[in-house]
Amino acid sequence: MAMRAFYNEIKGMKVRDLPGHLKPKLTWEHIKKTTDKAVDRYIEKYIETSSVEPLFHVCIGGMIFSYLVALPEERRHLEHQQKHAGGGH
Repeated sequence: MAMRAFYNEIKGMKVRDLPGHLKPKLTWEHIKKTTDKAVDRYIEKYIETSSVEPLFHVCIGGMIFSYLVALPEERRHLEHQQKHAGGGH
């Protein structure tokens, strides 16, 4: 949703105007303000309504995090397996 809004903002702009448009949005103050607004919206939408969705968000986020943490080890294991499978013939 945010990407669509961002795209709609910049789709009519010329490329040379894009850096001037993006620079104010990449300041720490703007990022902090935007993050605070997003957290406030999340709290209003899910926490204050006693929804169970935050529990799902935590579970799904935990699964994604554990996958990303284990990925390098799995890749090393797969490379090791392929190396020994191909070199034995």
